[in-house]
Amino acid sequence: MSPFISGVGVILSLELRQRVRTTSWYILLAVFVALILIVTVLLSFALYGFGSADNGAAGVYSTVIYFVLLLGTLVAPALSGNAINGDRDAGTLATTQVTLITTGQLIVGKFLSAWITALAFLAAAIPFLVYAALAGQLRASTILVSIVVLAVELGVVAAVGVGLSGLMSRPLFSIVVTYLVVAALSVGTIIAFTLGGLALQTTATQTASYGMEYDSSGKIISCSEPEEYDYQTPRFDLFWGALAANPYVILADAVPTTFDSNDQPTDLFGYFKLTTRMAQIPQDYGYANTCVVGEFDQYPDSPTARSVMESTTPSWAVGLATHLVLAGALLIGAWARTKTPAAKLSRGSRIA
Repeated sequence: MSPFISGVGVILSLELRQRVRTTSWYILLAVFVALILIVTVLLSFALYGFGSADNGAAGVYSTVIYFVLLLGTLVAPALSGNAINGDRDAGTLATTQVTLITTGQLIVGKFLSAWITALAFLAAAIPFLVYAALAGQLRASTILVSIVVLAVELGVVAAVGVGLSGLMSRPLFSIVVTYLVVAALSVGTIIAFTLGGLALQTTATQTASYGMEYDSSGKIISCSEPEEYDYQTPRFDLFWGALAANPYVILADAVPTTFDSNDQPTDLFGYFKLTTRMAQIPQDYGYANTCVVGEFDQYPDSPTARSVMESTTPSWAVGLATHLVLAGALLIGAWARTKTPAAKLSRGSRIA
């Protein structure tokens, strides 16, 4: 075993032992399992009532995955946001830095500890995921991709917390900023997408006949004079890229979609993907008159979910790469801020 891996293992072992010793950690896991159980039971009854058993179980699986991501992004900042500056405040960081442990080993060990702690929530949800996967006869690709992307996203949040804890002096401040970063990615991207689309609008013209007469068979026998008017419509298609950085969108967009006989998604992943993919399509701004004498009412056919996904661009790879770059940059920044000997110390810093 290389010296670097050995040093990382020492830090990782110490961090995990400290977490395992606390009773609150087990209480938190127990509460999480109870919530997953309640969600699984309620969703099983609710979704089975609206569709087939397979579709219902697929919906349960995707919802549980999203629930783990939600809780993981809520808990991980609190567990990782004070990983380094918390030790600095307690006076134990300086003691560690005078040993043979390097700054790189310290940063990587604390990051892995925070990541493994977040993955414990995923491990606790495995029985419920197995139930939903078997009941819904899910494809192996759906299960594998969803779990891998979820694990990577939890690692990104852990890296952000550890990185900010190394860059900032105050533990409370770094935890709050970590939550703000998570909120910016989860909620801020949706707000930016919505406000951007509403702020930049396009004038569209609609031409249609609103007065029609029909014969006994339902065919049109006369049309009123077509009326034309202009209206403002938002341009969400110009801002869909903001959604690429949303962790929930990344997860949905990466998972292969399963369709039913009507080419509609069977789970929450598919519906999230459909919603974000439809945002890429510009609206039809030239609504034409559909009144034709001798014909029945004509309405344009709506595209199926499958056709929408096949005609639009996946964005999960770009979003995931953005998250990894952000996480890596913050960890490198934490290494530069924590390495010894330090050229400059902030006010109140402890030294060995």
